[in-house]
Amino acid sequence: MLTPVADGVWVRQSEWVASNATVVRAGDGLVLVDPGIGGADLTELADDVDALGLPVVAGLCTHPHWDHLLWHPRFGDVPRYATAAAAAVATTAQERARDMAAQSAEGVPLDLVALVTPLPADGGPIPGELLEHDAHAAGHVALLLADRRALVAGDMLSDLLIPILDRNRPGQVDAYADALDRLGEAARHVDVVVPGHGSVARGAEVAERVAADRAYIEALRRGEDPVDARLDQDWVAAIHRANVELAARPG
Repeated sequence: MLTPVADGVWVRQSEWVASNATVVRAGDGLVLVDPGIGGADLTELADDVDALGLPVVAGLCTHPHWDHLLWHPRFGDVPRYATAAAAAVATTAQERARDMAAQSAEGVPLDLVALVTPLPADGGPIPGELLEHDAHAAGHVALLLADRRALVAGDMLSDLLIPILDRNRPGQVDAYADALDRLGEAARHVDVVVPGHGSVARGAEVAERVAADRAYIEALRRGEDPVDARLDQDWVAAIHRANVELAARPG
């Protein structure tokens, strides 16, 4: 079920890691941001989108991880955009993304996984401002809808997940700190943040999300154990251990 969170912005959450698909009104059409996760979720999302009575004009992939590279035929044969860096990774890793989708999300149309194209210079039909950074994944992008006071953050600013560093690239602690500076500035001007996973932040929760991620990253930088309630989840603690190892690498 789609839940309105701002003017012309709706969110549907899947059970799988509390994943959020976001629908954004763009003129007389709709943009789907990171639709997912399983086949049943995609079908139900398509039903909800049909009920809005507007056509889908584009998709937006915030970053090239398999769970953000999904699509369904009912959304239409429209451009599915990502940043140039993210599109390059998605194209190279298409087979792996399809394998991971097959293992983790029943009923996903595998032939439509990772079919993305680089964003045009003017953003094409995507409304708002695109904030590109290199934290978590190459070419990660957030969507700032300043006129609606909303930020669609991709896999950032979650109350469920800690910051997840990209173990395949160096300098991730600094990259994450830089991304938080940029998103933190944007967050000062919004009332709603939609993370890729977890609950939607509203009001004072917005600043709290930024502060929590900053505190975690600064603890990593200092080589200290962060005080973070998200680490109480066993599977998140495993991610934290990988982050610690990566942060300790030279360079």
